[in-house]
Amino acid sequence: MKNLNMVFFKIFFISLMVGLAMKGSWINLEDLQNFFLHHIQNNLQTISLLSFLVGFVWILYMLTRPKPVYLVDFSCYLPPSHLKVSIQTLMGHARRAREAGMCWKNKESDHLVDFQEKILERSGLGQETYIPEGLQCFPLQQDMGASRKETEEVIFGALDNLFRNTGVKPDDIGILVVNSSTFNPTPSLASMIVNKYKLRDNIKSLNLGGMGCSAGVIAVDVAKGLLQVHRNTYAIVVSTENITQNLYLGKNKSMLVTNCLFRVGGAAVLLSNRSRDRKRAKYELVHTVRIHTGSDDRSFECATQEEDEDGIIGVTLTKNLPMVAARTLKINIATLGPLVLPLKEKLAFFITFVKKKYFKPELRNYTPDFKLAFEHFCIHAGGRALIDELEKNLKLSPLHVEASRMTLHRFGNTSSSSIWYELAYTEAKGRMKEGDRIWQIALGSGFKCNSSVWVALRNVKPSANSPWEDCMDRYPVEIDI
Repeated sequence: MKNLNMVFFKIFFISLMVGLAMKGSWINLEDLQNFFLHHIQNNLQTISLLSFLVGFVWILYMLTRPKPVYLVDFSCYLPPSHLKVSIQTLMGHARRAREAGMCWKNKESDHLVDFQEKILERSGLGQETYIPEGLQCFPLQQDMGASRKETEEVIFGALDNLFRNTGVKPDDIGILVVNSSTFNPTPSLASMIVNKYKLRDNIKSLNLGGMGCSAGVIAVDVAKGLLQVHRNTYAIVVSTENITQNLYLGKNKSMLVTNCLFRVGGAAVLLSNRSRDRKRAKYELVHTVRIHTGSDDRSFECATQEEDEDGIIGVTLTKNLPMVAARTLKINIATLGPLVLPLKEKLAFFITFVKKKYFKPELRNYTPDFKLAFEHFCIHAGGRALIDELEKNLKLSPLHVEASRMTLHRFGNTSSSSIWYELAYTEAKGRMKEGDRIWQIALGSGFKCNSSVWVALRNVKPSANSPWEDCMDRYPVEIDI
């Protein structure tokens, strides 16, 4: 270490002498020549070794540093118009199914239909959401064939549009990550995509199941990790959920809520770690933060797929869900804050924390102003209450949550893909400018709260066949309370 310091001292001394020679007139050209011969030439071996070490460290850094991950483009599935249903039509289907004895086990269960109608009226969903063909038939078609048909139409529709818009060939894809929480047939959905598009034999494919509405961010994080290992390639992330097989036909009210919120939807995202793709990419991935509080029993059990007392499968949402969601969100914010907030907000948070811990336990926790860190917010459109709560807790304006509210209104809760419909909304409104920062935040069973942070690399225009293309002139709309 001492020898290395001596070498640096010599380099500094030589640089200083040369600088003085340039400024002053007391050293002539002959003096500089003599200085070079006696000091530099005699230490040429040391300087060469130092140069080699510096070069080696630089090359090592370039090879091992995290590669930037770019979002080249994404595509959200727009279902065909014949799958649109108004709330009135949906409730008509429910009454018809009840009268035919197809659900709720008896014909006296009018109160269950009324319960769902009240939920729908307050849900924030509009009159143009989509349900699959199998649930618009009588009798209902909820078999494996109908479920596969829905999922294939969603995934292939999104991927076809993505390949068409980007010009990327299926053969160029090196990584594939698919997430669908409750529908996981064999062969997997990932294998289904490999077969359809004849993806190459050495593709790195993963199929994520049972991870809830926050799995879209998880899939992005998994793809990011793989892109750090496998260089110069593309990754595709596909996020969807199946409605056909998950319609609950029992009488447990805590399980009927999901019938009112979930709708058909899905998204396909093209990521790249190739430096030349930066010029055409829309966004660069800055951070992903994943929080999982499943070690706590209340968190683990607050959203569970299970059988009711009649043996009918559905998803139970417990009364602990709002409390669990708030606690998990708080941990995510505490983790993300130091990464994105300006110094002023960090100091305010730290000072409040110290005061509360050591002087005033009754002091309220300081909520950082995330509007200073982000221009756009994509909050998972899980339901009206969720959006309201995050708007309040994060002190956001109606404009900040507009994309989430309008996505819920137009498409309903499309599970893990909802954050992409929201990003598409922001693009369609022409609001995405170069340098803008985006926070995608999603909550899901387990219980999990996951965030991804992006920065816009240019003024972003909506891609062809955006899901908002045919209705953007009508949004935003007023939502009745």
